[in-house]
Amino acid sequence: MEKTQILVIGRHPEILATVVRLVNNNPDWNATGCLSDEEAIAAFDTQDFKVVLMGGGVDETSEGKLNERFYKRNPNIKIVQHFGGGSGLLSAEIFEALSK
Repeated sequence: MEKTQILVIGRHPEILATVVRLVNNNPDWNATGCLSDEEAIAAFDTQDFKVVLMGGGVDETSEGKLNERFYKRNPNIKIVQHFGGGSGLLSAEIFEALSK
């Protein structure tokens, strides 16, 4: 079975690494972490992501630009705001996005 690809965007390297690690704890998921808008756009353009997690630190301007770009390329992409709360909340957010 192919893993669900999840793009994680954050501005804090340590937090981003933790979120990527937590996502990758699920054997059915594969997370790619990006710190900048440019990295995120490049990753999105080359991989088939099902979910995008936007973490804390992504300002409104970046969020708007990324959302517009991602939805234009893939109108079915699920974009989730994630501001922390532990691995249980993180998993619940991803499962909810995937069920829509």
